[in-house]
Amino acid sequence: MIICPPDPNAPMFFKGFYHLFYQYNPDGAVWGNIVWGHVVSKDLINWHSLDPAIVPSEWYDIKGCWSGSATLLPGDQPAILYTGWANSSQQLQSMVVPKDATDPLLREWVKIPQNPLLIPEFGINGSSFRDPTTGWLGLDGKWRIVVGNKRNHRGVALLYTSKDFVHWVKAKHPLHSSKLTGMWECPDFYPVPLSGNEGLDTSAMGSSLKHVLKVSLDDYKYEYYTVGTYLRDMDRYVPDNTSSDDEHGLRYDYGKFYASKTFFDQYKNRRILWGWINESDSVADDVSKAWAGLQTIPRTVWLDSVSRSQLLQWPVPEVESLRRKKIYKQSIDLSSGSVVEIAGLNAAQVDVEVSFDPPRVEIAEFEEEMGVNLTAQQLCGLNMGSAARTAGGPFGLLVLASKDLNERTAVFFQIVRYRNELKLLMCSDQSRSSLQTDNDKTTYGAFVNYMGSFKEKSLSLRVLVDHSIVESFGEGGKVCITARVYPTLAIGKDAHLYVFNNGTSTVTASKFTAWEMASSYHSTQH
Repeated sequence: MIICPPDPNAPMFFKGFYHLFYQYNPDGAVWGNIVWGHVVSKDLINWHSLDPAIVPSEWYDIKGCWSGSATLLPGDQPAILYTGWANSSQQLQSMVVPKDATDPLLREWVKIPQNPLLIPEFGINGSSFRDPTTGWLGLDGKWRIVVGNKRNHRGVALLYTSKDFVHWVKAKHPLHSSKLTGMWECPDFYPVPLSGNEGLDTSAMGSSLKHVLKVSLDDYKYEYYTVGTYLRDMDRYVPDNTSSDDEHGLRYDYGKFYASKTFFDQYKNRRILWGWINESDSVADDVSKAWAGLQTIPRTVWLDSVSRSQLLQWPVPEVESLRRKKIYKQSIDLSSGSVVEIAGLNAAQVDVEVSFDPPRVEIAEFEEEMGVNLTAQQLCGLNMGSAARTAGGPFGLLVLASKDLNERTAVFFQIVRYRNELKLLMCSDQSRSSLQTDNDKTTYGAFVNYMGSFKEKSLSLRVLVDHSIVESFGEGGKVCITARVYPTLAIGKDAHLYVFNNGTSTVTASKFTAWEMASSYHSTQH
């Protein structure tokens, strides 16, 4: 994880370095006085902090330099579009370019004299006009970008075109919109190939790809995405009818994850995703520790070539360079109520991969329906969450657990009867994660798009733990859940790791591998 405050901005690969910018308050661990922090890396793991890249200095951004995106223009020239907060009712889009484009660290950025480039026209809500996307080229050779907006309670992705990336014209219609979703923050629009896990340049065209539109919902403080078709001749995006185009839609991550941003890594031909992990403790705690907010481990993201209706995510392979001591076990039989400790490593900083042979249950074994009107997240919290006892589980991992189990974060699967079908839940239960009483201990969860019979194949789970962050990936990245926890007992060497099964049937952890993880480094460089 990278210790940076909110909103990852303008990630890119340039002249041998990965660049990540982020929303940053240099004066404290609370929101306000926003500038663009800037870090660089050769490997996505070890980072160097540079001086802030963009700071308020002009009338059009004097109250803050908010989120934006980078685009590599012809000749390998980076340009960043960002939102400036001019006053309480007006947000404007402006551009910065490198002072020296031969500098691989891009240490200095200058605001162009034509700023601001995009001003909300009559009829546009100027107080909700922000977060320009990476640009892409259309069939006519013009650049396109999207800016997030709302019209009453309808979320809107406003579309703009330009011949030179400086002079922009608003299109007659938005790229897409959806009713009752509220303000669309941090929109992201990009292509994905129909097969394979490689990335595509944002301007890629062709019949062998789909497009993804992701938006961050200001009213809900979580995100959703759709997979669909970009009609280039009409400049419209049409979602496939495979998931909801509203707050009930698919998410990158069902936990503490917001304001995400992807970029095409042309160096390794992949699309990389970052998201902001916000806090679960109090503002007073943030002020006391003098920092708040992190970025997730960078993830590769691609289209599931089987369903072609959802994305898959996985931590970038570079994170495996931090793996140290390894523990491997086979065939851990977990009878009902079993809790088996995995000892011999530092469980406060660990990477775990486990496969479970689930219970061979039939629908008749479930006496009653789970709540048919409840969401997956609500189902995960029913009947004491991970402490429930049903034919289908729960079974999984207890991480950041104290020896007496008074503190524990449970990441688990559970087979449930839901609307007269057997469904697979993946959950992250923070309800017992800390003895502190003022933390957010929400239990998160989602249904896993599980193909086939539970009798035929195992279930895979990967969990990365880094002291107060738990990032979980179910079934090869079909469901991802990030949790932010602050134990008081399970700290450092007093953190423990367990495999558990609270279901009424035996479960086997057929393969279990855990690695103690080294720390990455973060230095200051000028």
